Amino acid sequence: MNFDQWIYIVPAILISVTLHEMAHGYVSYKLGDPTPKEDGRLSLNPLRHLDPFGTLALLFVGFGWAKPVRVDASYYKDPKTGIVWTAFAGPLINFVLSFLCVLAVVALIRYSYLIPANQTITEIFHYLSELLNYTALLSLGQAIFNMIPVPPLDGSKILYGLLPDSVFQWFMRNEQFLSLFIFLLLFSNVINGPLLTLRNLIFNGMADIAFSIFF
Repeated sequence: MNFDQWIYIVPAILISVTLHEMAHGYVSYKLGDPTPKEDGRLSLNPLRHLDPFGTLALLFVGFGWAKPVRVDASYYKDPKTGIVWTAFAGPLINFVLSFLCVLAVVALIRYSYLIPANQTITEIFHYLSELLNYTALLSLGQAIFNMIPVPPLDGSKILYGLLPDSVFQWFMRNEQFLSLFIFLLLFSNVINGPLLTLRNLIFNGMADIAFSIFF
């Protein structure tokens, strides 16, 4: 990775991770759980949400995770359904953020003729376009990775709502092994190719929709 790209990648990660974790906490809070608010996780401060290893993964691999939001499902009227919605909130906000960023980039392209021919403004325009593009890609990567149905990723909690309790308990008993396995696959680049292919496929689909709106 070119270190010149960090001026885009670092803020993109901060935006993506913060909104992802805030979404988890906010949904849990709205379902009656005061824990995320008590832990300060309903915050736009990225430092409250960053996980050191997950952030490094996002920086160098393009897929990663944040510090999990602590929730207490006993406060939910329907704990099983509540866990599913709380888990799904993070990837969902990432998908929405990605699409909004893609829309914004295409809108900037569509109306670029309105930008005055000034070097400073042109540089700001270029930086904003690149930041939006990186944010869309990284946010999409975070969403896709977290949807893998392996503990402790969000996909495993969503799976909890779809599986019989006995099957889900097997996943939970083997959580440490499964977690280690998926992260080894990630850092050894075994699953990076399929994940990148899926990310680019979704990203291109979003771009096609955005271009059909503005052109």
